Amino acid sequence: MVKPMDRDSQIFVAGHQGMVGSAIVRELRRQGHDDLLTVSHADLDLRRQDQVEAFFAQHRPDHVFLAAAKVGGIEANRSAPADFLYDNMMIEMNVIHAAWANGCRRLQFLGSSCIYPRLAAQPMTEDSLLTGALEPTNEAYALAKISGLKYCEYLNRQHGVDFISVMPTNVYGPNDNYHSKNSHVLPSLIRRFHEAKIAEAPVVVCWGDGSPLREFLYVDDLAKLCVRLMNTYSGDQTVNAGSGEEATIHDLANLVAQVVGYRGQISWDRSKPNGAPRKALDVSKATALGWRATTRLKDGVRLAYEDFLNNPTRAER
Repeated sequence: MVKPMDRDSQIFVAGHQGMVGSAIVRELRRQGHDDLLTVSHADLDLRRQDQVEAFFAQHRPDHVFLAAAKVGGIEANRSAPADFLYDNMMIEMNVIHAAWANGCRRLQFLGSSCIYPRLAAQPMTEDSLLTGALEPTNEAYALAKISGLKYCEYLNRQHGVDFISVMPTNVYGPNDNYHSKNSHVLPSLIRRFHEAKIAEAPVVVCWGDGSPLREFLYVDDLAKLCVRLMNTYSGDQTVNAGSGEEATIHDLANLVAQVVGYRGQISWDRSKPNGAPRKALDVSKATALGWRATTRLKDGVRLAYEDFLNNPTRAER
């Protein structure tokens, strides 16, 4: 039986300034949790083992949401795979180990659907992990995330702790990264179509042929699941988080152009990689726990575009 977080629990949200971490903070506060422990990267580099161990020894949090990560789109992953592997491995191992060593009651590790094989049967179930080759364009990131969830599993098995993992599909929403080269597909499209509208550009060129199917999850829906899992779920196997709503990249580009108000043409550069042909998650386990995503893609894109317009400095991160 899982003991839910109470109002006196000290909760550390690692990565609270990022999109997912900030959404988890919003949801925790909405539910009345005020004793939240947060710290900026400038004050605590999670890649540094000595800093992380000192932080945990001082604060000894009861619960940890590990949402900190180095993330990016296809080009960022392809151009710096060593950085993606090293940074994410160091963050994960340092935080998870320090949580265990300092008696943390519960830890939740946030991963990514890229952990599953490139050609896994669709929609992908949690037990498809390690049954085939990974998507080459983000292999380094996937390997790091697999290592993090496996370390949680091994600590549970060897030391009897209760650390869990959740694997979301493509997440978007407030506080996203809209950088021109380092962002994921949806925020990247928002920025590109917005800039094209302002510049009155006649054409926007998108990567690939537009055929891959992708699933997108609004970040506040994910945050609700994360808090629910921390309060109710115990088990070694990860829990998928998806919306159940798929769109081709072609249709996504047209939707973003419509929301942004771009009226030019969209062309496709077929010399660029598509990535995996389809990445849909089976979310029956999360549904059985009483959760489902409620934000439709069109509504979520509108909210994300409003966030972009209200916070223009994020486009340069």
